[in-house]
Amino acid sequence: MPASKTSFAHGQLKSIVERIERLEEEKKTIAADIKEVYAEAKANGFDTKILRKVISLRKKEASEREEEQSMLDVYMAALGMIPGEEDEAA
Repeated sequence: MPASKTSFAHGQLKSIVERIERLEEEKKTIAADIKEVYAEAKANGFDTKILRKVISLRKKEASEREEEQSMLDVYMAALGMIPGEEDEAA
């Protein structure tokens, strides 16, 4: 490989590594910011476990949420976890 291509590849590699490092730092900052917002929510009386679940659900399409809920209902009924459904599952 000619010297100019080698130095270009080294420069390009260095640039990529530095960009990744900057983004990793930004990711740490954002994660800390999110943690602070959850702490604020908890201080205001919100259940952060439920809040995380709501955020997770909002990321999904309605059809995906409905399918997951339907499967959850089937599993829970099969395990007798839904009142009145034990007899139907057997």
